[in-house]
Order: sequence, then structure tokens, then C-alpha cells
Amino acid sequence: MISFSTLDLSIIFIFFAILLAIGFLSKNENEKDSNEFLLSGRKMGLLLFIFTNVSTWYGGILGIGEFTYRYGILSWVTQGLPYYIFAVVFAFFFAKKVRSSSLFSIPDKLEQTYGKEVGIVSSVLVFVLVSPAPYLLMVGNLISMIFDINLFYGLLIGLCLSGIYLIKGGYKSDVYTDVFQFFIMFGGFIIAVVVSYQNYGGGEFLVKNLPASHLQFSGNVSIVYLIVWFLIALWTFADPGFHQRCYAAKDGNTAKWGIIISVLLWALFDFLTTATGLYARATQPDLAQPLLSFPLFAEKTFNSGIKGLFYAAMFATILSTLNSFLFLSASTFGRDFVYKLSTKRDENKITLYTRAGLLLASIVSVLMAFYVQSVVTIWYLIGSVCIPPIIFLIFGGYYDKLKVSKQTAIHEIWISVVSSIGWYFIKDSFADSWLYEIEPMIVGLATAGIVHAVGVISRNKKSGR
Repeated sequence: MISFSTLDLSIIFIFFAILLAIGFLSKNENEKDSNEFLLSGRKMGLLLFIFTNVSTWYGGILGIGEFTYRYGILSWVTQGLPYYIFAVVFAFFFAKKVRSSSLFSIPDKLEQTYGKEVGIVSSVLVFVLVSPAPYLLMVGNLISMIFDINLFYGLLIGLCLSGIYLIKGGYKSDVYTDVFQFFIMFGGFIIAVVVSYQNYGGGEFLVKNLPASHLQFSGNVSIVYLIVWFLIALWTFADPGFHQRCYAAKDGNTAKWGIIISVLLWALFDFLTTATGLYARATQPDLAQPLLSFPLFAEKTFNSGIKGLFYAAMFATILSTLNSFLFLSASTFGRDFVYKLSTKRDENKITLYTRAGLLLASIVSVLMAFYVQSVVTIWYLIGSVCIPPIIFLIFGGYYDKLKVSKQTAIHEIWISVVSSIGWYFIKDSFADSWLYEIEPMIVGLATAGIVHAVGVISRNKKSGR
């Protein structure tokens, strides 16, 4: 049973109040200017870039707690290390190219490279990919647990806390609320680790109270398992948020070095969350619901006030991602879908379309979160279906030698989507075979990679390269 003192609840309410105040006070100079509303005028400096990039990258904090509880520091090896590697590659080979293109989104680039049909189809995939549903579900569950209310009402409250100010402030509201939440998430988890160390001790306590595998980088899992997680981390190159922040940066160097510095801060935050997860496992070895390892650890370990700060940090970690994904969904619908399908394109209406997108994305995410009620399932399906069809096309969009024809691009998308979905449904029939270890996302990446490779070879032969 989790209980909250008046002080804890006051801290959480103050956090929410400041968050909403910052969101509503962040105003655009010209609301009808799509550059201003969608990308804050493309003037984002280095510090703002780092704050919003770091805070937005996290979101599945309860999932990290569960993974660390179950597998120990393998969590860092699978959920941290591969993403650092690919983020640095993105910084050196893509960040400046993305910024210099002066576009708005991934579908924008794919339309420019492969034509309108690919642009429209990819906008649907990106809209699904950046669904805020899993993050809304986590926030809704926390609110429901704290205030003892129905999950549906928790989802609605979480939606208001993350999105209502976006209607007025657009991307600027997203960025400035992320800055505030950056400091709360780091501050809360630093305090959590310090208090845990003071209460229980350091490495000797963890070694004594954790399974040996929890302190091994391999985690006693197969090399195939590790390879799969590294392949999943290719998500980095197709992350619409990465591209959005590069487009919003004031120049290419800001985007490049902003990402590199972000990696260092991600490593620090991963240390804090992993350490907290290890303490949670060491002090509570038999939890029936590992997903709640962080909240239950806070109940066991933190005094009044500290617990409120820790909950504020968890909320900040999730909400900073939730509001960013909500805005990405809305802008994808408004600019990449409605605007581009309009017979008479009027850029002054993009803001209006994006606001309509906020409403649509909100409805879809609430329904998905309420009826699926599994963060892992939502992530699993979305990633498996939406990443493989566009990732190699993005490479071709920025490197001409990796470009394929328009016809190949549309074939690549559909074949990859069908193969991922098809494998998802037939995978269980191979339960007694090694084939069962192959995830739908891997099948999608493999088929997309084959089609793309054939397309590149064919195009280069025709052009005499």
C-alpha cells in the first residue's frame, strides 16, 4: 500500500503548477508562422537544445525500473550503450545535414527525396511511431495510484498536464517545460541515490543482496539477445524527435555538439536510474509487480518530502517525453498529412491543422492507453511496424549513394510493414524453434534492408556508378 503525506502531495502539486505556468507563459511571436509554432523559429541555442534533447529522450522510467529489477546492469547495456553509440554516429554524420536541409520533419525529407506518395505514407507511420500512448499510460497509472482514482480519469489529467499548453505555445512551450523538467528529473534521482547510499551502503551492500548476474554486463543472456537490442537501437536514426530538434537548432554545430553533450548527460542519468533500480531489487527481492519497483522502493525508503521529490522526478521524466511526442504527433498530422493533401496549400493554416492534430492525437492516445494498458505491448507493436520501413530511406535521403528509386521506396515500405506484421502473427507457431527468438522488428529490418540494397545496386548500375 502506498501512502502520501501532505508534504509529498504539496510538492507534487507545486511541480504540476509550475509546469503549467511555464507552458502557458511560453508564447510565440507570430502564431501563424509555421517556423515559429512548429520549430520555435529555428533559433534554439546549445543549452536549450541539450536540456530538451536529454529530457525528451527518457520517458519509460517505470520500464527502466522493471528492466533493472529483473536483469540488473544489463539494463544499461541494452537500454543505454547502443543508443549512445548510434546517437554519436547521428551527431557526426546526420545532424548538420538535417539542419542544413531546413525542412520540418522526416516525412518532409522523404517526400523531397522519393516523392509525394512516400511522404504521405511515411507521415502515417511517423504519426503512429510518435504516439504518446505508452507515456500517457504511465502517467495515468501514477496519478491513479496517488489519488486513488479510475485510470481513465488519470489519463485525462495526465493529458492536460502534458498537452493543454501546447495549443497556445506550440514547440516553445514544449521546449521550456522540458528545461524545467530536466532539472527536476536529475535532482530527484540524485537525491534518491544519495539517500539510498546513506540508508543501505554502497557496493558491498549491493554485492551481498543482489544475484551475481545483476552485476554482470552480459547478464547471462545470449549474444543473440544483445545483438537484437543493438539492432532495436537503430531506432535512433528514425527518431522524429532527433530530427525535429536538429531542424529547430540555430545551426548545424549546435545540433551536432548538442547531441554529443547529451550523450554524456544520458550516461549520468542512466547511472542514477540503474543505481536506484539495483537498490530497489536489493531491498525488495520478491516483488510481484517489478514495473512498480520505483514507487514501491520510494515507499519503503524515502521519508516525507523526499518521496514527493522522487515522484515529481518520475513525473518529469515521463511528461517531458509525453508532451514532445504529443506535439510531434500533432505536427505530423497537421503539416505532413492534412496540409500536404490540401488542394490549395496555405501555410497560414498549418498552425490550425496542428491544433486539430493535438485533439486527434490526444483522443487516439487515450483510447490506446485505456484499452491496451500495456506499455511494453504498445512499444513492441509500434517499433516493430513503423521503424523498419523508413530507416534505410532516411539514410538514402541524406546520402545519395544510398538512395533508391521512388518505386523501390514505396515497395520497401509496404514489404517491410507486411513482413513485420505477418511475423508478429505467425511467430508463436515456431515456439519450439530458434526462429522464435527472432523479433518482428528484425524481420522488418531484414526485408527492408534487402529491398533497399537491391534498389541501391540497381540504381547505381543504371547511373554507371
